[in-house]
Amino acid sequence: MTKEVLTIPQTAKYCAISRWTIRNFVKSGDLKAYRTPGGHYRILKSDLEAFIFDKGMYPLVHNRSSNQKILIVDDDPLIQDLLNKILSRNGYQTEVAADGFDAGFKIRDFKPGLIILDLIMPGMDGFEVCMRIKEKADTSHIKILAITGYDTKEYRDRIMTAGADDYLAKPLERSTLLQHVEDLLKYKANKLKRI
Repeated sequence: MTKEVLTIPQTAKYCAISRWTIRNFVKSGDLKAYRTPGGHYRILKSDLEAFIFDKGMYPLVHNRSSNQKILIVDDDPLIQDLLNKILSRNGYQTEVAADGFDAGFKIRDFKPGLIILDLIMPGMDGFEVCMRIKEKADTSHIKILAITGYDTKEYRDRIMTAGADDYLAKPLERSTLLQHVEDLLKYKANKLKRI
């Protein structure tokens, strides 16, 4: 999110509604704004985006990742099935990708709030997938929980340097997995509210 500051007319144009409607949102306290010494309203773009998301306004809300959507990226069908069952039973909507290339398409269409990413996969490995996700402005906000059956300090350091938000070694313990998922998504939601 940027710290860009918008005027009432710029905000109205961004939302494709009248400036009087924006002014009414500001005066009612629904949209957070600041006043300049000259009495003009200024709105942080991040506050505006949070307002748009909360109100469900088009188009921004449709491009935002959902905190209830989790993409599982793992080449092992047993792990895919296990994670899918655990997460689905706990209220999360899931999609599965078998490799990094498939993950790219699923991220664009599914818009997950969290990706559970295996490190060792054929083709594009988890390290490369993580770097690509975190270096793009439109996907860098997605939380990544890296998982691996080859737990080494080198792998842990390498994936965290690539931008992963958390790390777990396989075999995964159900309650530990759910706690890490909840913590990552809660942190993401709280950060969105503060921005």
